[in-house]
Amino acid sequence: MSHTKQRKTRVGVVTSDKMDKSVTVSIVRRLQHPIYGKFVMHTKKFMAHDEKNDCHVGDTVRIMETRPLSRLKRWRVVEIVERAK
Repeated sequence: MSHTKQRKTRVGVVTSDKMDKSVTVSIVRRLQHPIYGKFVMHTKKFMAHDEKNDCHVGDTVRIMETRPLSRLKRWRVVEIVERAK
């Protein structure tokens, strides 16, 4: 009987692949302003581990939370959902 917690997953777009085995992934959320009702875009950037250097700028990827891999990396690329055109 395993009591492992489900890890968080997010889907975002690769914005930088200039590092070795690392990518920067931007995740955009649309939130409605509590008073004015207008939808506002919130962007959060994550550093993710890309073991095979397979991701490129513009790719849509799924990332998963993991143990700390470096000072800024706490996520890893699980799959490439869609390649950049």
